[in-house]
Amino acid sequence: MTKGKVYFVGAGPGDEGLITVKGQKEIEKADVILYDRLLNPKLLEAAAFDCELIYCGKTPYATGISQGEINELLVSKALEGHRVVRLKGGDPAVFGRVGEEAESLKDEGIPFEVIPGVTSSIAASMYAGVPVTHRDYGRSFAMVTGHDQTKKDIDWNGLVSIDTVAFYMGVANLRSIRKNLINHGKPGNTPALVIQWGTYGRQESVEGTLDDIVERVSGRSLGNPAITLVGDIISLRGKLQWFERKPLYGQRFLVARTGTAKSALAEALYELGGEVMEFPKWNAEKVKIEESQLLAFLSYDRILFTSPESVHGFLDSLTEQAIDFRRISSKLYVLSRKSKKALQQRGLTAELKSGMPEAGTLLVVGDRNRDLRDPAHGDGDYIQSIAKFVDERFLEIFPRMLDGKPVGTVLFSNRHSVDMLMQYGNKANVDVEALLKQASIGVIGESTGNRLQDYGFTSDMMPKEPSVEQLVDLIVNRNVF
Repeated sequence: MTKGKVYFVGAGPGDEGLITVKGQKEIEKADVILYDRLLNPKLLEAAAFDCELIYCGKTPYATGISQGEINELLVSKALEGHRVVRLKGGDPAVFGRVGEEAESLKDEGIPFEVIPGVTSSIAASMYAGVPVTHRDYGRSFAMVTGHDQTKKDIDWNGLVSIDTVAFYMGVANLRSIRKNLINHGKPGNTPALVIQWGTYGRQESVEGTLDDIVERVSGRSLGNPAITLVGDIISLRGKLQWFERKPLYGQRFLVARTGTAKSALAEALYELGGEVMEFPKWNAEKVKIEESQLLAFLSYDRILFTSPESVHGFLDSLTEQAIDFRRISSKLYVLSRKSKKALQQRGLTAELKSGMPEAGTLLVVGDRNRDLRDPAHGDGDYIQSIAKFVDERFLEIFPRMLDGKPVGTVLFSNRHSVDMLMQYGNKANVDVEALLKQASIGVIGESTGNRLQDYGFTSDMMPKEPSVEQLVDLIVNRNVF
């Protein structure tokens, strides 16, 4: 069998937008992905449906998979002929053990490539408002592991002469780091900054000096993952903060998902600084429709599409059968603006279902089996143009997505989203009811709110008009008095 190849890919420190273009492409092409604890699980959504996802998470305080086992997995999967991605938080070459893992491949004659990523100290510092270099404050910069306070090979004399020093994962040893820096000549009034979960919406920063940073961090109960920054350049933070001033900074959202298309709601919250998780993850596959059926469908007076996926499935079937879109004489209707946009992208116009007349023959084009169709869509004929299904690989990932700071807000965009979060959240061994009890709940409209009440919950936010824009406005302004 032909040997495969391994790609070491830096995932960046948390914000999923920091993945490189080259790294993203390798995720999309991978047969197997071995991924770490600290990367954003959202990056895994780009993987092919048949890609094997293997969790290799380790924590500083618990035993997990060993480094030797990871090395063996990389070798065995590559020897099976697979294209393997070793997806690492930050940059693989900065305290990422890429050297050890690549050596194990070299010993077996397995080819590999290394795709750098944005390293945590530089990204987290800038997201906290601190550039690590500046011609007036910091012309030198050092990165140091903060794990082991007993290490004898740290050159403390050298470090105190460096303008800006970043310690990785050093919170547990912060007292020792302070002691060594001061004992070797660093002034106690040197600015210090600890950044936990850097570049995530849950990022938290504690600023002080070497004299008081231990007590300040202890008072806020910060822990790893964190970067500790030491240097005069931290004084620029007051002027250069940008991420922590976004309107939704510090807030965590869970958006209940019902489709494969990008969520406009999730995107809007992310742009405003929120940390957004989406669940469940969906995939789709085409349903074959015969040419004779398609031609018959074009004779209906009205066609109602229930989702963007149903739009694309139907129109793709027309294309495959070489049927010109211009033969569609039916009036087209949709349930959402997202579906309307999907039609517009294909050169067709539609109106929302609220404006659909009762008269005329009706064809409902959906993405569910006939026996699961929603009666509210109308009593016309029904065709399934695409099959959507939940990607169950993410049932294992979902509980880890919820680690850390609690979810503050759960959002539902339609009735179906309520059912799906309840069903698949519980299937993922997450207590969805407990999650909803401690969070604020937002719904897009009255029908969604009514479905939520069927489960015993009441929404805290509902826009006057069922639109993403109005719901986002409610979220942004809820704490503005």
